[in-house]
Amino acid sequence: MINFDNAATTFPKPLSVRRAVSEAIQNFGGNAGRGGHELAMRTSEALYSARETAAAFFGAEPENTVFTLNCTHALNMAIQGVMAEGGHLIISSMEHNSSARPAVSLVMKKQITLSVAEVFPDTQRTVESFRQLIRSDTRAVVCTLASNVTGQLLPFREIGKLCRERGICFIADGAQACGVYDIKLSQGINILCTAGHKGLYGITGTGLLVTDGSFPIVPVIQGGTGSSSLSLFQPEMLPDSLESGTPNIIGAAALKAGIRFIGQYGMNRLRAHEERLCSRFISELEDMGGVTVYRDVAADYAPIVSFNIDGLSSEQAAAVLAEKGFCLRAGYHCAALAHASLGTAQGTVRFAPSVFSTEEEVGKLVYNVKTLKYLPNS
Repeated sequence: MINFDNAATTFPKPLSVRRAVSEAIQNFGGNAGRGGHELAMRTSEALYSARETAAAFFGAEPENTVFTLNCTHALNMAIQGVMAEGGHLIISSMEHNSSARPAVSLVMKKQITLSVAEVFPDTQRTVESFRQLIRSDTRAVVCTLASNVTGQLLPFREIGKLCRERGICFIADGAQACGVYDIKLSQGINILCTAGHKGLYGITGTGLLVTDGSFPIVPVIQGGTGSSSLSLFQPEMLPDSLESGTPNIIGAAALKAGIRFIGQYGMNRLRAHEERLCSRFISELEDMGGVTVYRDVAADYAPIVSFNIDGLSSEQAAAVLAEKGFCLRAGYHCAALAHASLGTAQGTVRFAPSVFSTEEEVGKLVYNVKTLKYLPNS
């Protein structure tokens, strides 16, 4: 089995991450922040250490670094929390459903108004698209840093600057960028939401919401926090206000190990490897004919490639390749807006390598794409 579905979740995980999971299961058996005995204290220390590691990685304060279930959880908390008092929200045309659905849900409840900014290959046109939609009641802008469909990088620094000039909260979806690019709050981001199990090489069931504290986030979930236990009101201080219930200490330990792996391996080296594999794959596809690659020379891209094979639906192509032992995502990638913007009503097949993918594996995939009988040159 050869995995090229790493945009969904990276696999395999680094050995250090697997060891961290094993160590956490064996040693961190308490409930963090809930008890003064040795097990609870040891677990609390491990959780805080992971929080410090994540905070430093994104240029944030530990108390403003919130552990979540995944990026979807973080985005829901950010969007619903910031827009709790209503107002106007802008999202991009390349957003994942993790942003689009919470936004539309608030519209259906008549809590907010919503605009969608079209994304273009040209960054200036994209920024202008956002600029033209800003109103006096615009409260927040949500923008993915990199499309999970095509990998297109959005001009988030310029969009963040635009938001800062207008006093608008900038919420960034970093699921496909964090760990691949050096993302910091200082780049104009007020609230960064990301997955722990993709480019950060942690395990599933982990995510982060990292904030600079400029905009209040009304809690979506309330409950036990291990603090202010005699009060029936949710604590206002971070991270407690957004972290109700028993934390995922195993996931936090794995996330810490994943971030440390990136630091040890080198983020630029990691990205260069993935980009090299994508470049080879694209070159081979373009040479063989009968394949459409969804990239524009005017845009920049993360190491993700979407393509379609003539004569096959995206699901059929992925199914045929799955029979040959390849794991690729096909269909709509939980991104209805992106596919509407791209005009890909049939969906696409997505190729997403990781640091553990090899040139040999890419070569095998290319060979199998070439041998599909529906290709004109096969």
